Amino acid sequence: MSERNRWLAMTDAELSVQCELEFSKGSGNGGQHRNKTSSAVRVCHLPSGLSGEDCTDRSQHTNRGRALRKLRLKIAFGFREEPAPLFRPRVAVEHADYPLWCAVLLDHLAAADWNPPEAALSLGMTASALVKLLYRDPELWQEVNSHRRIPLRKPS
Repeated sequence: MSERNRWLAMTDAELSVQCELEFSKGSGNGGQHRNKTSSAVRVCHLPSGLSGEDCTDRSQHTNRGRALRKLRLKIAFGFREEPAPLFRPRVAVEHADYPLWCAVLLDHLAAADWNPPEAALSLGMTASALVKLLYRDPELWQEVNSHRRIPLRKPS
């Protein structure tokens, strides 16, 4: 298993060991409830140099989990490898395997020079099915469009 895929498959506890964690008071709405505790979390992944942060909840534990998920997505979006077969044709956006699934999907797109019809062939699906998978996650959609010369249109 590659280093990137190993990072993405780690549990939160395993990934946290490779990270520097910073806690602070959150900013924004919430008044005295937000300003009493250091519930904002920033995780800096030392091997990759990437970080994720979250301060949406009053719970430090919840924010740490969300920050680790954001970190995983940054790793998935930032590291390309040789395309491997998708381990499942579709994964829910909220599922723990989603960042790894995104990474493999993006590997296929990068190998096809960000051309969805060509990537769809290597994935064994139609181009429209691939575009619909991409479109259901705005961050994934934006990532693919940032690499393309001609932006994709929204699926109808």
